[in-house]
Amino acid sequence: MLTPIDLTVAQERSLLGRTNPLVKLGLALAWLVGLAVIHDPVRPLLLAVVAVMAGLALGRIPPARLFRGLVPLGMAALSIAVATLVFAAANTDPTAHELLRVGPLRITREAVAAAAALGARVIAIVSTGVVFAQTTDPTRLVDALVQQARLPERFAYGALAAYQAVPRLGQDLATLRQARRVRGVARTWRPRLLVGLLVGLLVRAIRHADQLALAMDARAFGSGPRTTFRPLRWQWTDLAVAVAGVAILAASLARR
Repeated sequence: MLTPIDLTVAQERSLLGRTNPLVKLGLALAWLVGLAVIHDPVRPLLLAVVAVMAGLALGRIPPARLFRGLVPLGMAALSIAVATLVFAAANTDPTAHELLRVGPLRITREAVAAAAALGARVIAIVSTGVVFAQTTDPTRLVDALVQQARLPERFAYGALAAYQAVPRLGQDLATLRQARRVRGVARTWRPRLLVGLLVGLLVRAIRHADQLALAMDARAFGSGPRTTFRPLRWQWTDLAVAVAGVAILAASLARR
C-alpha cells in the first residue's frame, strides 16, 4: 500500500532536513537542467553518487529506506536505457560502427553510447529526486511556497492535498476489496469487478474533494492576508547548501 513519506526525527534535524525546501527544490531543478546538456555517462553517475552520499551523510536517510526508493525508479531507468539501445536511430545508420547483429536487430557503438548517457542521466535525476523527497516535509515545502515564493494558497495547499490523497486512495482500495470479500466476492481482477472498484474509488475521491473544498472555504483560503503558525526564515545553512550544490553542478559542467 502506498504510504506518505514520514521523516524520522534524525532526518528532520539533519542539515538537509533543516535546509529551506525552496533551496533544495531550486537545486534539484538546476541539476535537472544541467543534466540535460551532459551527453556522457560518467558525469551524471558522479552526480548521482554525490546525491546519494549527501542523502546518507547530510540527510541521515536510513540506507534501507533510500534503497527502497531508488530500486523501482532505477529499474525504470534501466528499462529506458534498454529501449534506447534497441530502438536508437543509430542502429539504422549504415555508417555507424556495428557491434552486434542478431537477425534483424542491429546494435551499434553509437546506440550503446546514447543508451548509456540517457540511462545515467535518468539515474542521476532519480537519485536527486528521491533524496529531495526523503529529506523534505511536504507541509514545510508548501509553507515555503506560500510564505516565501508567494504562491497562491489555494494552489499550494491543493497540491498538498492531492499528494496526501495518493495514500488515501490505496487505503480506500483496500477497504473496498475487504468489503467485497465480506460479501463473498471472489478475489479476482475480472474486468467487470475492476470497473466496480474503479467506480467506488471515483465516488470516494469526489467525496473527499468536496469535503476538502468546503474545509478550504471555511478557512477562507485566498481571501486575504493570513497569519502563519510556523513562519519560515532564511538561515546561513541555506546559503551554504545552495553554494555547495551550485559548485558541484558547475564543476561537473566544466569537466570535459
